[in-house]
Amino acid sequence: QVQLVESGGGLVQTGGSLRLSCTASGGALSDYSMAWFRQAAGKEREFLVSINRSGGYTSYTDSEKGRFTISRDNTKNTVYLQIDNLNADDTAIYYCAAATSFYSGGHGSWQFWGQGTQVTVSP
Repeated sequence: QVQLVESGGGLVQTGGSLRLSCTASGGALSDYSMAWFRQAAGKEREFLVSINRSGGYTSYTDSEKGRFTISRDNTKNTVYLQIDNLNADDTAIYYCAAATSFYSGGHGSWQFWGQGTQVTVSP
């Protein structure tokens, strides 16, 4: 069973950028499609983007196309989320998730989850 650990969150100013990482252990990342979600305080968990096992196909939620970029390095067992031009609405806990199939969304479809990393955007 794969374990996922997110990192790279923190406090950033409006307009700044962050690159989040999600590293897998206990299994080969190349066996899984990956996704990033986020959950702001008092809100439901929100799908952001997913990537297939090879990294050749991605699916973004319409609202975040352009500012979010997912990528993966299977040799490092790591998937990344680059977030540019951050604003206060991006303040949330960011989670990575893994599944043996590819999904464009679908919180309940993803089989494995990390603990999350906090991103806080200051004015």
